[in-house]
Amino acid sequence: MSRPAIVLSRLDVERIENLLDRLPAKEAQQHASLRAELERAEVREPTQMPADVVTMNSTVTFGEEGTGDRITISLVYPAAAGKPGAVSILAPVGSALLGLARGQEIDWPMPGGQSRRLRVMDIDYQPESAGDLHR
Repeated sequence: MSRPAIVLSRLDVERIENLLDRLPAKEAQQHASLRAELERAEVREPTQMPADVVTMNSTVTFGEEGTGDRITISLVYPAAAGKPGAVSILAPVGSALLGLARGQEIDWPMPGGQSRRLRVMDIDYQPESAGDLHR
């Protein structure tokens, strides 16, 4: 499956790059795919972000293809990742979610080599569209 086009906020890109730059070299290597996502993205000013795109600290509802199950998560920085429903940007699924728009799909890898196909159904909260730019 080809990766969907993504749009990212300039603030999110800067903050994630700073986070990656502060990691120990061995750990930073594990996040090469996240850095590649940042490099391939269309970057916009926070005030120019479409309201239907997953940004940092967004709350998103996904539907699972085949089962109709719905999953709601918040995409967060590692310090906030211990809360229920919070997924770190450093987790593989976290970096896959960043920049997706409503209607786009990803394959969520599961233990044992299986994956679930998830579609972005709703962006329940997005800081940029809510005007919360100092998060």
